[in-house]
Amino acid sequence: MTAENIVEQALAWFDQGEYKRTLARRVAIATESQSNQRDAELARYLDEEIKPALSAMGFSLLSVENPHAAHRPFLIATRIEDSKLPTVLSYGHGDVVFGDDENWRQDLSPWELKEEGDRWYGRGSADNKGQHSVNIAALEQIFKARGGRLGFNCKLLFEMGEEISSPGLAELCRDYHEELSADIFLASDGPRLSAERPTLFLGSRGAVNFRLTINARDNAYHSGNWGGLLTNPGTQLANALASLVNQHGQLQIAALKPPAVSEAIREILSDVDVGGGASDPQIDPNWGEAGLTPTERLYAWNTLEVLSFLTGNPQRPMNAIPGNATAVCQLRFVVGTDWQNLAQHVRAHLDAHGFPQVDVEFVRGSPATRFDPTDPLVGWALDIMQHTTGKKPALLPNLGGSLPNDVFADILGLPTLWVPHSYPACGQHGVNEHMLISVAREGLAIMTHLLWDLGERGPRLLEQHLAHAGGAK
Repeated sequence: MTAENIVEQALAWFDQGEYKRTLARRVAIATESQSNQRDAELARYLDEEIKPALSAMGFSLLSVENPHAAHRPFLIATRIEDSKLPTVLSYGHGDVVFGDDENWRQDLSPWELKEEGDRWYGRGSADNKGQHSVNIAALEQIFKARGGRLGFNCKLLFEMGEEISSPGLAELCRDYHEELSADIFLASDGPRLSAERPTLFLGSRGAVNFRLTINARDNAYHSGNWGGLLTNPGTQLANALASLVNQHGQLQIAALKPPAVSEAIREILSDVDVGGGASDPQIDPNWGEAGLTPTERLYAWNTLEVLSFLTGNPQRPMNAIPGNATAVCQLRFVVGTDWQNLAQHVRAHLDAHGFPQVDVEFVRGSPATRFDPTDPLVGWALDIMQHTTGKKPALLPNLGGSLPNDVFADILGLPTLWVPHSYPACGQHGVNEHMLISVAREGLAIMTHLLWDLGERGPRLLEQHLAHAGGAK
């Protein structure tokens, strides 16, 4: 059997409605990890949907309780066919954000898959049930075609707390390092660059949230009696923020800027255009770092955003000087940024610009990751994607957003390849979330071809990767 044969079989299976029936069952399980009322549903998703599918392919299953979030369990599935074969680790999360039932379109429900044109509506259809269901289906097709074999070793990690920031995931990967050891990481989450263009990304930008606060006094005071005599925390904090990021959205803290964009990254990103879709907002051409293209600003640079700013009472403003002001900010950053010392860098910058009264609090952060785009595994994946779809895939060194990729790249030390099966306007985390049928179908073809070829040429591909990695050290 050839790769083309197995892809044709997988697509025929898809076109018979089997994938849709599977996804409908999974969407119907209301796995809201943010709700304590859904504990049983979170367990049911793994017990009734994921475990039976993997057991049927001979995977051994290990359920692990989450030490940091009760009833948000993990599942490690393992199938070792031959120690000489390469091992691929994949990942998915079965939890979703709140359904927000009352705000969906009147004829839609987050817990009932509904087809309209090229769309399947339902919570989790794009994030992440639809995506990991594509990958499980690809494994099933290969397992059947090879008569009960995959042709490679395979491990899968499922979590049920990704939408609450993956508590316990890093600890799990440290504690179960041997059980999760592999040669290649291949999974699906996040969006493609666009609905039309298959995409491979190699990591994600990191993110740090921090809070700035000025507590000038316990009370607000009448602006007519005290204006011009008492400092205004709102005014002071606005000026402090302006010293961090200017009127053009350009980061002003030198210590938190990344290394210059390399020519190699510029070359990769020159083939990528951001925005332009029917549902995309219009890009502001004069916003962001000068001298960079919009694509470079998103994927190769750092941005500082003010997420919220509060002083006084915005709902019922009074003629009074507020006693305090607070803002929550976020730094999105690429590899090479000294993000772990962010609080110290912000503190030093504010002091140097005359704002010692601003308190700086580090809230939370996650690292940036980026697998080597020159590695042979990247070229292999891109070639397969183009051959399968007849389209030139987009290569992103990293997502503009964030994923828990650091646990796979840093803790487990794996080359990370992400092939998303969603698109930017999918409604992820909002109402009317949906998966495009055409993207799911194309995603199944891509993953089936990739995994089939891994079974054909896995040892040689791994040799090439290791030779490249050794030469790069």
